[in-house]
Amino acid sequence: MKKKILYVEDEPFLGKVVKETLEFRGYDVLLKIDGAHVLEVFEEFSPDICVLDVMLPNVDGFSLCTRIREINSRMPVIFLTAKNQTEDLVRGFDAGGTDYMRKPFSIEELILRIENQLTLHNKNTQINIGENGKIKLGRFEYVPGEYELRLKENIIRLSNREAQVLNMLVSRVNEIVERRKLLKEVWGDDSFFNSRNLDVYIRRLRDYFLSDPSIKIITLKGKGYRFVVPV
Repeated sequence: MKKKILYVEDEPFLGKVVKETLEFRGYDVLLKIDGAHVLEVFEEFSPDICVLDVMLPNVDGFSLCTRIREINSRMPVIFLTAKNQTEDLVRGFDAGGTDYMRKPFSIEELILRIENQLTLHNKNTQINIGENGKIKLGRFEYVPGEYELRLKENIIRLSNREAQVLNMLVSRVNEIVERRKLLKEVWGDDSFFNSRNLDVYIRRLRDYFLSDPSIKIITLKGKGYRFVVPV
């Protein structure tokens, strides 16, 4: 699956060149030229990483990053800026940026930094898989092969469908799992009947995890779910 990049740049020529180069290298790129309209598409596009110019119309990159962090606290964010003052760099990291590049920049270097940030992000969000495929989820231990969710001596035996839904959530832990994609993967279609079934299974899984308040299945209306697990 292609990695998604939300790229915000108000210089049309630079934006076009960078977007086309990244797409040629196999990325799915959404280019926006105005900071004011980014949050409208952020959750729908569900990027793996954001590349933000600092000087943007209406909403600057620093402010945009702060708001993105409120939606997804783990999102990698690379700032692009013509500024070279130390205080600007500090402000960028304070806003939640994970990397910072000064203009003009090499596109090859940008690609390397994107790949580095994605690698670091995957390490930071990777679930803990132990021996025999056991997966650590907060205080719980999930054993996919045996359809079991364990909390100390207590064992919750999952149905096949419950395990399928949980597997989808676990595969993108702390990220957005699109509702339609979940329905297609588990049931084969996103009909109204199957959609109501999904609601039932999500409620059951939430009930199973009640013993660990750090684990949450958050509903993102019109989008899907975020399975929040401490890592």
